[in-house]
Amino acid sequence: MPSENLNIRVRGELQVHLQQQIGDNGLYDNASEYIRALIRRDLKTSAESWNWLKTHLEPALRADESEFKTVSAQDVINRNKGI
Repeated sequence: MPSENLNIRVRGELQVHLQQQIGDNGLYDNASEYIRALIRRDLKTSAESWNWLKTHLEPALRADESEFKTVSAQDVINRNKGI
């Protein structure tokens, strides 16, 4: 895949934060390294979120209908209020 240039303008608080992350005082040599690290972290977080959802929802999707019970919206509201 060919490399593409992407120009991003940051100002104010974002620029200050970026400058703190790069150079002699930061963890990254330049802004490109920092942006790539942010994208990788975002991809990892997204994958972890989907895996969490799958882990928690899959048992319900595989459950037999007899395991479900009908509840009203008010039942859910009451449950969430601790009633």
